[in-house]
Amino acid sequence: MRKRFIAIAIGATLTAGFMAGCSNTESKAPNAMSVQVQNPLFQVSSLQYQAPDFSLIKNEHFTPALEQGMAEHYQEILAIANNPAAASFDNTIVAMEKSGALLSRASSVFYNLAGSNSNPELRKIQGEMAPKMAAHSDNINLNPALFARIEAIYNDRANLGLTPEAVRLVEVYHQRFIMAGAKLTDEQKVKIRALNEEQSTLTNEFSQRLLRLTKEIAVIVESKNELAGLTDSDITSAANDAKAAGHDGKYLINITNTTRQPVLASLENRELRQRIWEASANRGLSGENETASLVSRLAQLRAERATLLGYENWASYRLAPQMAKTPEAVYSMFGSMVPAVVANTEKEAADIQAMIDKTGGKFELAPWDWEFYAEKVRQEKYALDGNSIRPYFEFNRVLEDGVFYTLKELYGVTLKPRPDLPVYHPDVKAYEMFDADGSSMAIFYADYFAREGKRGGAWMSSFVGQSFLEGTKPVVVNVMNIKKAPEGQPTFVSYNEVTTMFHEMGHGTHGMFSKVTYPSLAGTSVSRDFVEFPSTFEEDWAAHPKVLANYAKHYETGKPIPDELLQKLLKSGSFNQGFDTLEYMAAALVDMEWHSLSPDAQLQDVATFEANALKKHGLNISAVPPRYKSTYFAHAFPGGYSASYYAYMWSEILAADAFAYVQTQGGLNREIGMKYRKTIREVGNSIAPMEAYKNFRGQEPTTQGLLKRRGLDQTL
Repeated sequence: MRKRFIAIAIGATLTAGFMAGCSNTESKAPNAMSVQVQNPLFQVSSLQYQAPDFSLIKNEHFTPALEQGMAEHYQEILAIANNPAAASFDNTIVAMEKSGALLSRASSVFYNLAGSNSNPELRKIQGEMAPKMAAHSDNINLNPALFARIEAIYNDRANLGLTPEAVRLVEVYHQRFIMAGAKLTDEQKVKIRALNEEQSTLTNEFSQRLLRLTKEIAVIVESKNELAGLTDSDITSAANDAKAAGHDGKYLINITNTTRQPVLASLENRELRQRIWEASANRGLSGENETASLVSRLAQLRAERATLLGYENWASYRLAPQMAKTPEAVYSMFGSMVPAVVANTEKEAADIQAMIDKTGGKFELAPWDWEFYAEKVRQEKYALDGNSIRPYFEFNRVLEDGVFYTLKELYGVTLKPRPDLPVYHPDVKAYEMFDADGSSMAIFYADYFAREGKRGGAWMSSFVGQSFLEGTKPVVVNVMNIKKAPEGQPTFVSYNEVTTMFHEMGHGTHGMFSKVTYPSLAGTSVSRDFVEFPSTFEEDWAAHPKVLANYAKHYETGKPIPDELLQKLLKSGSFNQGFDTLEYMAAALVDMEWHSLSPDAQLQDVATFEANALKKHGLNISAVPPRYKSTYFAHAFPGGYSASYYAYMWSEILAADAFAYVQTQGGLNREIGMKYRKTIREVGNSIAPMEAYKNFRGQEPTTQGLLKRRGLDQTL
């Protein structure tokens, strides 16, 4: 049941639990012979490292391949479960690792495209497949004969002569099956199947509504005069977007999947800023595509499921296998930081209000004012004009001379374009990764630009996972939503987008550097509160003077960013960190509160619940709303981060501590980079997370690096 099937199950149902499922139906095979001949998904791709041949794959190929894949996988699992021979590591655990090849192949392509290049047909298939995939997961996880074999191996694992990695795999399997309900009674299994079925249906519906909402809430602007403050390129893009949406002669502002919107930092028109912010913050509360009712019911469903599995609430269930272990540990982490964060934020708010007053504003600071006036405060405090920086952050230079350069300096790897490999959209580019000795390591797809049919946010995923057992090498993709400049013009990225590019490549190399035997332990198959560590660690290299000087060059002249401007940029790194930290903490604590509800709690009014949660934790500052409100909190509700959004800060503690340590070892150099690569990136989940960290660092982390990273160390 390999790592790839775990990813499939999560992608299919878009739930937070391992292989959450639904009804007690068995997968039935279609007439396989009639579809295999013309369906490229039925065969292993002949391209390098089994990279998908997107030139051959069509929408109509997915349903038959997924259904046949489930049927074949189920028969393989039954053969393992009913094997008359005594359970052994090879005939049970290894056999499961090798099972489900067709399902894995079809699912990896389908769910990646459903997120990054969707269309009505793919969304229809996704809705049809969610309950089927969930049922398939349940048929495996709740099979008593199969679990009996796993438990027998688990109980005797110390006496089987297994390698440490094999022992780790057995322990991971055993824990996952128990948490999926393997030890429930028959009556309880019926209940959990029903809960899983409803959850999978609702999470899929949430995702579909959120995608429709993104298009529905775009703001139409009548006059160019209202767009004062935007660049000519931004205005041209807005006009083109409006024309494409049937509003020729007008301007369209797309809404990204966060509460704050990047355009708010530049728009001078306060009324338009308010319209944009409200379109973002109020989405999903009402209307045909409302998600508020789904939020409340999903929280209730998850609480019921957790209780059935023996946990007090969903948060307790979710955190049990994580590094944090308990909700109390998470609440304690945030609680210890609240005073410093609130103090910082209140000081920032006071500075911004002073700027509003100074520039003639006759109003109190509101959420839609924060970024616009914060930029003015930044300019005054650091003499730093965002427009003066913009020409030094051209997209291709950031990618090649920033992200790729850092990978070579630290880890010895290079990425070379592979224009011969087919891609699933013209904006996607394929690369091949090579190690320092010239050996080929992986295929990497770069999908960075926003478009219709792509869900909001940024992420990394895999088309093929690494495994010595199967002889496979990684095929990985990074996805973002950078607004592409009009044809013939350079695309500039904000510094926030720069760090996100580094962040996602941190995930990407976590997958591409993987060197483990078993696919279920490969790459990013680690706990939620560890998986963001390698990516967050990578972010800080974006601001390293040597790296920044290499990619921050004028897009026309190629001259490096002037040292004076560079120093201003570096010094401004801690600016607005109160706001950034508080909006994140607010979202994380709202997530925890939803998932700390008891199963007998009544369905909640979303707005009231959020307000009470923020007040409870002392984060109810009206000008700083949560980064995500519940109705568009894709991480926590349809995604895999329910009761886990805290993981970004938990991982940031590790990342900040590790980065500070690296600077004591000479900073940007191959020796420390290779130590980090070998002890963290290559081992996946074959070693317990804290053990892996101590193998690199020599000790457990402290929080001092985090406080320094966020500029909060002097506040305490």
